[in-house]
Amino acid sequence: MADNTNQQAGNETLEQNETVEKAKQVWSKNGKNISLFLGVVVVAVGGFFAYKNFVKGPKEAEAADKIYKAEQYYEMDSINLALNGDGVNPGFIKVADNYSGTSKGNLANFYAGSCYIKLNQNEKAVEYLKDFSTDSKQIQQRAYLLLGDAYGDLGKGTEALDYYKKAANHFEADPQQSSDALFRGAFLAQHVLNNKDEAIALFKELKEKYPRTQQGFEADKYLAQLGVYNVN
Repeated sequence: MADNTNQQAGNETLEQNETVEKAKQVWSKNGKNISLFLGVVVVAVGGFFAYKNFVKGPKEAEAADKIYKAEQYYEMDSINLALNGDGVNPGFIKVADNYSGTSKGNLANFYAGSCYIKLNQNEKAVEYLKDFSTDSKQIQQRAYLLLGDAYGDLGKGTEALDYYKKAANHFEADPQQSSDALFRGAFLAQHVLNNKDEAIALFKELKEKYPRTQQGFEADKYLAQLGVYNVN
């Protein structure tokens, strides 16, 4: 019994020695590359935290400070000042350009697009709104809706319809905005694109999903115009 135990212990020691020897061989062949790789990882991680704490953080704070006055002008409906600034404070255009990597710089794209729609400069509105994206479903939905309006005013009905449908499906938890998007899409399909089947489908979807909204109540009237009656 003791001999078996000693033999087993000897085998384990031999295996351990072989493992150590193999590790030494791997290190001797690849030690330089491994050290270089680890060094790159350390530098990358350190660089990320340095960027986050000493570059991105202060830039985010600066962008928030710069956009503040433009947002005030926007709320006052002073669109030109909101867009272009007042000579002291920058407008949304400069904030979007100068702080493009920040959340407020991104938001400035949304505001700028909205301003250009109010000024009936829809090509510029599309340019800025397409540069905007957010995880906030409600705001992104609004951006899609504005893109639909901008494309519609540019006479690009197919693109407008696509964005209205995108807006309608993006955040259905907001019945007002979702029903509005469906209504605009259905109205466009009926009166601009002359796409009867698409209009009927969208008005039916509107009535089914949002029957208690103003647009939902009006859906029956438009369906009747399209020859569809008694939709439950």
